[in-house]
Amino acid sequence: MQIRIEGEVMNDLRAELLERYRSVRTMTESLCEPLETEDYVIQSMPEASPTKWHLAHTSWFFETFVLEAGESAYRPIDARYRYLFNSYYYTVGAMHLRPERGLLSRPTVQEVYAYRRHVDEGMERFLQNADAGALARLSPVVILGLNHCQQHQELLLTDLKHAFWKNPLLPAYRKELATTAGEPVPLRWIPFGEGVRVIGHDGDGFAFDNESPRHRVFVAPFKMAHRLVTNSEYLSFVDAGGYERPELWLSDGWNTRIEENWDAPLYWLKGDQGWKQFTLGGVRNLDGGEPVCHVSYYEADAYARWAGARLPTEAEWEVAAEDAPASGGFLESRRFHPAPASEARALTQLFGETWQWTQSAYSAYPGYQPLSGALGEYNGKFMSGQMVLRGASCVTPRSHVRRTYRNFFPPKMRWQFGGIRLAS
Repeated sequence: MQIRIEGEVMNDLRAELLERYRSVRTMTESLCEPLETEDYVIQSMPEASPTKWHLAHTSWFFETFVLEAGESAYRPIDARYRYLFNSYYYTVGAMHLRPERGLLSRPTVQEVYAYRRHVDEGMERFLQNADAGALARLSPVVILGLNHCQQHQELLLTDLKHAFWKNPLLPAYRKELATTAGEPVPLRWIPFGEGVRVIGHDGDGFAFDNESPRHRVFVAPFKMAHRLVTNSEYLSFVDAGGYERPELWLSDGWNTRIEENWDAPLYWLKGDQGWKQFTLGGVRNLDGGEPVCHVSYYEADAYARWAGARLPTEAEWEVAAEDAPASGGFLESRRFHPAPASEARALTQLFGETWQWTQSAYSAYPGYQPLSGALGEYNGKFMSGQMVLRGASCVTPRSHVRRTYRNFFPPKMRWQFGGIRLAS
């Protein structure tokens, strides 16, 4: 992970990293502006984390992997934070149990922000003053850390949404969030021919290690739906008894549906006047034209089977997205909710709006090599029991989007902004 840096190139890199570091860190804190102090400490389920923890852990990352490695004079504000805010890096040391993060009233929110400032000051010194060797060695780690922060920006909002959902008052994160109503666009199928195709990251720009190496795959002829499945289409599945028909479901999915008592997507609410949905802007009427969101892999697979189609493989999705612009509704729009598709002749909603479940299990590409050292725990060790999602969602930062991005979650996960695109 080392690059050679000389002269003006080194100065340009310093300036670029400083600007990006400040921008990403500022964005995270701006997402917290609507919150009250009490909102920072809630952990609504073991898979989620309190906002306070997100703020601290992303600082821990830079402290642990950059400042401790590159600044001999750096001193932590509190050495106990090394244990408290480690997530899953066992090669770094022991960690506080994930399901108990919400039990921590201390450090306070104010102390966590002081920790962030302490780390930010250290990073400013490092990026401004590090010699060429240290900058060459650690700048890839800084870039990884910034992408890590962007992942946590998305997680921060998904976790907050779930926390507010668990509150009987159903409070809004921001009441003034924009809405975009519209009639559903008729679904069209886009054909793709068979052939040996090349997928995976090509080495141009940043990518996570699980996106490499680039390799060949054979793709049979297929068709891809030009847009995402809408709420009205998914409501037809609900009304047709889709949640009561075991023949539509995978065995694990059916068992999970029974255990969790699923009868509709997460955040749907059925009242006397029809269906509503909970959003980061509060409770709203269910808009039939919007993409269905917050469904598990099991629900996506069952819907696809009911619709006489299937989910795409991740190779098919990447092939279909080859020439598509990375446009859509992202975090920067501050809408924080998927928007309806507009009329288009080609594929749309590939990026932004919702992540899209594929039928591909999350596993290593041929020849995959994880990063060396503790950072090798970032992706590789999760290649079991997870399914791949592609694209991006309405809470994904725009600069975090790539065609080769491999998001992954367990198949029963619903609190992430996961939606459905059909293939055939």
